[in-house]
Amino acid sequence: MNIKVQANEPVDDVLSVTLTVPADEVDRVIKHTYAEISKRYNFQGFRRGRTPRPVIDAQLGRVAVLEDATNELLNDVEPQMLSELDVVPVGQVAYGEEGEDVTHVEDHKDYEVAARVTLTPTVELSSYDPVAIDMPPEEATEAEIENQINLLLQYQGGFEDVDDRPVEEGDFTTVSIENVEGGEDIVEESALIRVGAHASRFPHEIEHAIEGLNIGESVDVSYVPEREEGGEDPKEATVKVTVKGIRAIKTPELTDELANEAFGFKTVDELKKGVAEEIENSKKEQLPQLKEDRALAALTARLEVEELPEAYVQQVFRDIVENLMDELQEHGLSLEIYAQSQGMTVQQLVDRLHAEAHDHARESVALDALVRHMGIEVEDGDIDEQLKGTSITDVDAFVAEAEEAGRMPALRRSVKRSKALEWVRDNAIVTIVDPAASEAEEAPEAEVDVDVEADAEPEGEPEA
Repeated sequence: MNIKVQANEPVDDVLSVTLTVPADEVDRVIKHTYAEISKRYNFQGFRRGRTPRPVIDAQLGRVAVLEDATNELLNDVEPQMLSELDVVPVGQVAYGEEGEDVTHVEDHKDYEVAARVTLTPTVELSSYDPVAIDMPPEEATEAEIENQINLLLQYQGGFEDVDDRPVEEGDFTTVSIENVEGGEDIVEESALIRVGAHASRFPHEIEHAIEGLNIGESVDVSYVPEREEGGEDPKEATVKVTVKGIRAIKTPELTDELANEAFGFKTVDELKKGVAEEIENSKKEQLPQLKEDRALAALTARLEVEELPEAYVQQVFRDIVENLMDELQEHGLSLEIYAQSQGMTVQQLVDRLHAEAHDHARESVALDALVRHMGIEVEDGDIDEQLKGTSITDVDAFVAEAEEAGRMPALRRSVKRSKALEWVRDNAIVTIVDPAASEAEEAPEAEVDVDVEADAEPEGEPEA
């Protein structure tokens, strides 16, 4: 279609455009609109598809018909307009002068209309130099091997009751939970919690609070219950938690005999060598993605803006949800079932997707800033490379469909972002950091305000 597109420089990420459509295209759309109305409705005395224009105008009103024709024309030309501008709009394109209604098309006349296109936020970075990141070593460290073997030994061990020390991380602790204020939903006479695992249905604050308590000691724990879907923000609740019993995992001593019987290795040294190989094979698969993630996070930290426009974040959120729903539909799953499989309520899943949208939006504009700074362009073969590994088998047909639907700007933007991300990853200045050393340097977790009191006598043995 031979349209004419004139654009001014964007102001506050809004592009003002003047769109002109030639008279012959206007006439074609008006003719098509009358034909569709004639097919859609019954007009007394006329067969479907044979109703003259004056009759349709008399029944529906010419203004209503021209409104339909105008909407159809704008829907037809918008993909081409966006392709010529090479922009991806945020939200819907707004037509007509701001604060005024859109003018209607007229027979045998060129149609000129103003359009406003909201663009992805333009943000600068504090630096465009290569980022600096920490990475674990490619080889297995002694600490990693020891941690993995300790985990394997736990599966070979059993439980032992503990009564000569307080609760420690990793203990299976039996507690009673009494309501103080607003905590009725989690009251239990005997609940089993593994401290530090964050895997129980009880608030994580309880795990932090009972660490360091002896059997028979109690603590008041305050927490904020989860918000129910569609409900109001919950108020803080308080419960009294009493330690009733402590069980610890007792791991067996690692010997050549155990290495052979339990794990199929003749000696402890062979077991360690096998564990090291498994760790290193896992790292070969995981480290490239970890490097990319950390490099992108370091780049995003350079954004010179605190918050992005909510409209853009919401669009990213809608895109994420749409992609998720397409995947779920492909596998015959509902959102509720998927949320349950993730150990979440639907509201918790939605909250997580909102957080992902916020992060992804910031990452995207950071990459866009690098694209502009470096002058990254799409070259021959880039789109084919971008589509490798996808389910698309006919690339030419896909590109042709994308051009017709106005999706080429989005596809080109995706290619540019990928090239920028590749540059960030490949040029990152990497410092190898031993995970064991990193863990030793980590700050301790924030302490929970607790009020400890000792009962007169312990309340019996722990329950499994």
